Amino acid sequence: MADYKITIGLEIHAELKTQSKMFCGCINSPEEKEPNIHTCPICMGYPGTLPVINKKAVKLVLLVGTALGGKIADFTEFDRKNYFYPDIPKGYQISQYKNPLIQGGTLNGVKLTRIHLEEDTARSTHDTGDTQTSLVDFNRAGVPLMELVTEPVIHSSSEAVNFAKELQLLLQYLEVSDANMEKGEMRVEINFSVSKDNTLGTKVEVKNINSFRAICKAIDFEYKRQVDLLEKGEKIFQETRGWDENKEITFSQRMKESAHDYRYFPDPDLPKLIISEISDFAPDKLKKFLKETPIEKRERFTKVFGLKNSDIEIYIGNTEAGRFFENVAKELKEGSVQTASNYITSDIIGLSKTIGQDFTLGKITTESFVRIIFMINNGDLSSRGAKDVLKIIFENGGDPVTVAQEKGLIQKNNNQDIKKIAEKIIKENKDNVAEYKLGKTSLLQFFIGQGMKKTRGAINPEILRKILLELLETK
Repeated sequence: MADYKITIGLEIHAELKTQSKMFCGCINSPEEKEPNIHTCPICMGYPGTLPVINKKAVKLVLLVGTALGGKIADFTEFDRKNYFYPDIPKGYQISQYKNPLIQGGTLNGVKLTRIHLEEDTARSTHDTGDTQTSLVDFNRAGVPLMELVTEPVIHSSSEAVNFAKELQLLLQYLEVSDANMEKGEMRVEINFSVSKDNTLGTKVEVKNINSFRAICKAIDFEYKRQVDLLEKGEKIFQETRGWDENKEITFSQRMKESAHDYRYFPDPDLPKLIISEISDFAPDKLKKFLKETPIEKRERFTKVFGLKNSDIEIYIGNTEAGRFFENVAKELKEGSVQTASNYITSDIIGLSKTIGQDFTLGKITTESFVRIIFMINNGDLSSRGAKDVLKIIFENGGDPVTVAQEKGLIQKNNNQDIKKIAEKIIKENKDNVAEYKLGKTSLLQFFIGQGMKKTRGAINPEILRKILLELLETK
């Protein structure tokens, strides 16, 4: 199997954040639970109705194309993609074929073919209740849908997953789409082939991918399935396959259609668009609406703060945590920033998870957190003490200094006080002291641990270490 080369192209659909649908005035409401209430004659496909282009949807796709370095079309139009399925009320889908809004661009080192705009289908639910019936909810029919198509230049499941994750982040950062895969706001289709040389094998499309885990599983399954067929001398057919999440297998749905099967032709009810003639779509105006992208944020966090890559990725993925970190960093000296980040990415996120959230401050404020970092830097709080104070303030709020004093967590830095504690440790552990003197120097850490235990972490471990070494040499 090692001789076979994987070639993957991705088609990723994302529902756009607009107030209304793509070609009518119905509400675009992805959270709506009541079926078939955001509908009208246009999105239900009634004969004689006339669609109108959603200008905001066009603008959002142009923003994505600009961010990805794609070429914005001057001339573009909408086409009818003809096929029958119960979730296509008109018997065709309004999409784009020869003249997409965006051509080219790159993301994560992956070249893009195109980005175009179309309308979403209705939502089908199969095998409902006690009988094998299907229901169709038309609330989603006509929702603006962006489709991004990559070149077939991806060669592993991990590369495909990383690309999809990066695109999801970009769409969220640009506020173009929430791109929530669990809710179907972002869906992935995989065009997959294997071959033993540099030519492309027979392309198989896998649909219905709604999680990053499923992308990986589907690619791994298709690789094994197709290689097994080739090893037996059997033929791979160009087809569309579905993904069964429960069985973790792909299954044949239909033979793959070609473009001519859809009988594309320009929609006669919609005007052609000359982008350069629409002032709101001028490149300089579009750039003003661009927000910082994940790539730009990574570069800034590395250059300005010098953070660990693992911390940066947490802030890229969790913008709320990133905003809190930046607010804290404004109040700290350069050398304290990584210390603060360590407590945010480990302790605060850890505390958040105990109450079932990805990130929340509880009752911690920027001011109280910054004060804790100052106390650590001044030697007033040990690492253990800081964690205890953070937990108390997370749950109950309060002033860190007051909390630390009330709980006896202010770190002991007085040499005489620490010397008394060290002498007591040595006196109580005579057997261990004897072993230490015979060469088992690793016991030093045990003695330090005893000091931390006796003071509940309220002792400077470096001063304790130094005094213990001096006492052990003389005792």
